[in-house]
Amino acid sequence: MQELYLLVSDGQPYLQQGEMIYSLTNAIPSLDWILGHVAAGDLIRILLEQRDRQLESSSFQPQAPVGQQEIWAAGVTYQRSEEAREAESGSSNFYNKVYRANRPELFFKALGQNVVGPGEPVGIRFDAQWSVPEPELVVVLNSRLEVVGFSAGNDMCSRDIEGENPLYLPQAKIYDRSCAIGPRIWLQPGISQWPSLTIQLVIRRKDTTIFEGTTSLQRIQRTLPDLVEFLGRCKSFPIGAFLLTGTGIVPPDDFSLQAGDQVTVAIDQVGELCNPVQVINIY
Repeated sequence: MQELYLLVSDGQPYLQQGEMIYSLTNAIPSLDWILGHVAAGDLIRILLEQRDRQLESSSFQPQAPVGQQEIWAAGVTYQRSEEAREAESGSSNFYNKVYRANRPELFFKALGQNVVGPGEPVGIRFDAQWSVPEPELVVVLNSRLEVVGFSAGNDMCSRDIEGENPLYLPQAKIYDRSCAIGPRIWLQPGISQWPSLTIQLVIRRKDTTIFEGTTSLQRIQRTLPDLVEFLGRCKSFPIGAFLLTGTGIVPPDDFSLQAGDQVTVAIDQVGELCNPVQVINIY
């Protein structure tokens, strides 16, 4: 069978099968309904049964494939991330302890309505001096905490704010346009182990590539069931959830994003998530 994907445009879910894109019947009103009501074992059958008219893929404009879900994130899941966060915090062993602990670092990142989609600007804080993108695989979960599939994510971060004090993590991570997800959800319902995928980050400035890096899901230290199980402890998600799983690509310490930069996160099977950068200043 051809690979299947969920896309969202104008708030409506669509099914992509190979190069073909289909609208879905009125029986599937939203992504929220899919993640809230459909068991992983029934998902593919139901979506194929509910295919409606075929659309021209060349004119289709995908948005962030997110509804009203909560977006959470895991940290220090790769050794490269653990090393970078220790360095930015002044060589504290705080992050090493988290990296090796049984309980993972999990934190709230965004509401679905605040997620940036393909082509939309991601933000850097005006009061930060050291801002970086964090390319990550995103796990899409239904209300039963079953894996539905995967997407690409960018967990924007102000490294100097986080490094000053770990208690500043929410300010470093949660602000306008700090989370991008897309361009689609690669459907892998019920999967219980990391797929064999490569994650690539490319940053361009004035048509010149100024940074690029690659990592593999094989380097992630946590298992997929481990992260999902801890996320669901004492916390329910009636319409599902999205979980960014940490980054294994960290630009050098002398690098910081600037307005106008172009950030591309590319993941095998999922596709490319491309976003320009803008400064966030609400004053």
